[in-house]
Amino acid sequence: MENSYLIAVLKSLSKKEQRELRKWLDSPAHNQREDVALLFDYLASGDHLDNEKYLRKEKIYAKIFPGEQMDDAKLRQTVHFLTKAVEEYVVIQDLVEDELHSRITLAGVYRKRKLDKPMLRALKNAQEAIAAYPYRDDQYFRNDYLLQLELYTSMEGKQRTTQMNLQEVSDALELTFIIEKLRQTCRMLSHQAVYKAGYDTGLLEAVLTYVEQHNKLAVPAIAIYYYIYRANTQKDNPAHFEQLKLQIQEQGHVFPHSELREIYLMALNYCIGKMNAGVAAFVREAFELYRRGFEMGILIENQIVSRWTFLNVILIGLRLKEFAWAGTFINQNQQFLEPRYRENFVHYCQARLLYEQKKYKEAQRLLVQVEYDDILINLNAKSMLLKMFYEEEELDALESLLESMRTYLQRKDVIGYHKANYQNIIRYTKKLLRVTPRNKEQKEKLQQEIQQANPLTEKEWLLGMLSRV
Repeated sequence: MENSYLIAVLKSLSKKEQRELRKWLDSPAHNQREDVALLFDYLASGDHLDNEKYLRKEKIYAKIFPGEQMDDAKLRQTVHFLTKAVEEYVVIQDLVEDELHSRITLAGVYRKRKLDKPMLRALKNAQEAIAAYPYRDDQYFRNDYLLQLELYTSMEGKQRTTQMNLQEVSDALELTFIIEKLRQTCRMLSHQAVYKAGYDTGLLEAVLTYVEQHNKLAVPAIAIYYYIYRANTQKDNPAHFEQLKLQIQEQGHVFPHSELREIYLMALNYCIGKMNAGVAAFVREAFELYRRGFEMGILIENQIVSRWTFLNVILIGLRLKEFAWAGTFINQNQQFLEPRYRENFVHYCQARLLYEQKKYKEAQRLLVQVEYDDILINLNAKSMLLKMFYEEEELDALESLLESMRTYLQRKDVIGYHKANYQNIIRYTKKLLRVTPRNKEQKEKLQQEIQQANPLTEKEWLLGMLSRV
C-alpha cells in the first residue's frame, strides 16, 4: 500500500492540515464510518506514512479490524471511503483559501436563491476583498473578471434602462486572456527548449500586436511575460532581457511567491541558454538572479531546493571565483536539500569548491571517501580526481582511475550524450599521457582531434594541459 494514491496525498499534508482533517472525519456530515477514522489515525501516527513496514496491508488490516481474518476487498473499501473524504477536504480547503473567489461564489449562490440583500452584502464584501488583494497576478485579474460578471448578472433583467458594467466585464476579460495567453506561451517555450516539442500559438501574434499598440505593457503581469517571450524569440536583442530584469526588480512584489519563482526560473533558463551559446556575460547575469532569488527565498519551495538548482548555483559561483560566497551558500542552504540527497550533494559541492581553490589534497581526501549514488555526480567526481591526478603527476593513480571509469561506464546505464562525453574524456586523457614532449606534429594532431571532439565537456582543460606538454 506504500505506493498508493492515498498515501501520497496524506504525506503532502502538513501537521496542521492532518489535525484539521481528523476533525473533518469526526463530523457525520463528512464521515459516518469508524473504520475510516481508525485507518486515518493509524496512517497519520508516528512515522507510519514514511516507513514501508507499517504500510503492509496485513498489518493495517489487523489494526483496523483486530481479530478478523484478512479481507482484501473490505480493506479496499475502507481505503476508498477515506480517500473520498480526504479529497473532499482538500477541495474545500482550496476553495476557502481563495477568499475572494469564495465570496464571489457566495454572491452567485444568493442570486440563484433570489436572496437580494445577502447577495448585495456578498458582492460588497467581494469588492472590498479585491481592492485589498496584495498582488496583481493572473488570479487577481481572473477574479476581477468573475466579480464584474457576477455584478452584471445580478443587474441584468432588473435595471435594463440603467448603466451596466459591460465595459468593465469586457476589460477584465481582455486582461485576463492576455496575461494567461502570454504566460502559457512562455511555458510552451520553456518546454520546447527541453523536449523540442512543436506548439501552435494560435492568436499570439495578434495579442502581441495589440499589447504593443494599446499600451498594455503598463500592466506588470503583461509586461513581464511579454519580455520573457521577446527575450527568448529575439535573442540578439539585449533590450528585452534588460527590460525583463527591470520588471523583476521593480514589479516583482506584485506577484505571489509561487509565480515569482516561475518567473525567476524562466529568466534563469534564458541566461543558461546564452551561457551554453558561449556568451560569457550571462554567467554573471545568472549568478545575480540566483543570488537574489535565494536571498529573497523565491527559489525555495515548501522548504525544499532542487538538488540540481543547488548544484547549478554552486557551479556558476565557482566559475566566477566567488569562493567565499559559495562556501557560505553551501552552509546556509544545505538544510533545504531533500534528506535523501543532502549528504552526497553537499559532500560533492564542498569537494568541487576545494578543487576550484586548487586545494587538491583536501579535495582528493573528500572525493575518495564516497561513491556517490547519482551516476552523473559520480562521474563528475571521477573527472575531478582525473584532473587532479594528472596535474599532480600521480600517474599510477590516474591510470587506475581511467580504467575504473571505463569499467563504470560499461556497467552503468548512462544515457547516450553523457556516456559519449565521458568516453571522450577517458580517450583524450590517455592520448595526452602518450604525447611525446617537443613532438610538434603529434601535439598539433591531438589538438585538432580534441577541438573537433563532441561531446567533450573537458575540452578547455585538455587543451590547456596539452599546451604545457
